[in-house]
Amino acid sequence: MKHYDVIIIGTGPGGEGAAFKLAASGKNVAVVELYEKVGGGSLHWGTIPSKTLRHSIQMLSDFRNSPLFAKAAYTLNVDYPKLLETAEQVADEQVKLRYQQYHRYGVDILHGFARFKDPKTIEIKTGSDRSESYSANYFIVATGSKPYHPDDVDFSHPRILDSDSILQLDNTPRSLIIYGAGVIGCEYASIFAELGVKVNLINSREQLLGFLDDEITDALSYYLRQQGATIRHQETYQKIESGQESVSVYCQSGKIIKADYLLWANGRTGNTEGMGLEQVGIKINYRGQIEVNKGFITDVDYIYAVGDVVGPPGLASASFNQGRFVATCLSQQACEWKLIEDIPTGIYTTPEISSLGKTEKELTGSKIPFEIGRAGFEQIARAQITGHTVGMLKILFHRDSLEILGIHCFGEQAAEIIHIGQAIMAQGGSANSITYFADTTFNYPTMAEAYRVAAIDGLQQLS
Repeated sequence: MKHYDVIIIGTGPGGEGAAFKLAASGKNVAVVELYEKVGGGSLHWGTIPSKTLRHSIQMLSDFRNSPLFAKAAYTLNVDYPKLLETAEQVADEQVKLRYQQYHRYGVDILHGFARFKDPKTIEIKTGSDRSESYSANYFIVATGSKPYHPDDVDFSHPRILDSDSILQLDNTPRSLIIYGAGVIGCEYASIFAELGVKVNLINSREQLLGFLDDEITDALSYYLRQQGATIRHQETYQKIESGQESVSVYCQSGKIIKADYLLWANGRTGNTEGMGLEQVGIKINYRGQIEVNKGFITDVDYIYAVGDVVGPPGLASASFNQGRFVATCLSQQACEWKLIEDIPTGIYTTPEISSLGKTEKELTGSKIPFEIGRAGFEQIARAQITGHTVGMLKILFHRDSLEILGIHCFGEQAAEIIHIGQAIMAQGGSANSITYFADTTFNYPTMAEAYRVAAIDGLQQLS
């Protein structure tokens, strides 16, 4: 039985971040991957495929909306399966890159399903009748998550899809019901609406993405409707019926919504089933997620867990840093590094959304005196050049200290733009001040100039 310093179960962002950091520190490391290719759900079924798909559809939309191609705009017909091919090409390139990195760092890749035999040993099943055992001083579980499947929904039916199986759809539907208006639901609503699909987005809550600033949420709702999506708030399903040609959602309100397909996008569950975690003393909650402390340690001191398998925030970027954090603690045997709690959200609707820090509602509830600086993208020369004038940058700052308290962006490149503000907010103290943006010279024309426009606008509110 081969022994390692650390065995990491899962090769998504969390496992990858841990593996490279540990190997660079001189540890003898192996990763376990259930599937044929490394990369995890983020690379093959989540972040990369959906964002590549969204980018392709955005380019198609830009072409159709450009006055340069007005005569030919709608002669270009691209179906959904064709757009998926681009996503597969990107994933394949990313897989090659990761294999090169694992080889360079000297990390062993073990394929198969891992199950704990005892707290220091796992058994990896590599075939119907084959298995091998490995031991380690430490384990890191980074198995990610999968779409949540309620028992009363028949996911074996070809017209009922989840965020994994939607990537195998072999046609462009005329109509689509999306049940669940979280990040995944909103992103796919935007994607399919841009393709001209009639979308019904069913939301069980009062508004979309309630963790966002209200102004951003309102803008998202408006532009989803502009794209042709119908949003139905405070609706829950009673039953779902599927036939050969369509699927119907019967709501508790009495509404019946019918479409070609149903995309279920209502929650995720941790990939922990069958791993023997509970038998070795690790707690699993009702969503299949592993409970950990602030150091990502489970109830067993030498077994850690990171990424989506431990729950929110469910971001690839956060998972990667969690993996690096644990690896640093293990390699140094003492860790003073603390993960930054405020991390940016990136939501790839059309237009994009990204936010960092507090919202207006949170600041008002905490009775913190704040002011707002805004820059509408229609004011920004670079946005006018590219034709992406829909959107805004919004900075919330303390009226007295001028400390930046929150940044909220809606529009093209929002997920990139947010990082400029993130760098300043991370400085802390007097360095985190809205005056930085008012006094700094930005390249012209750039989208970054929105920070200067918003800062000057905000400071004028104080006079």
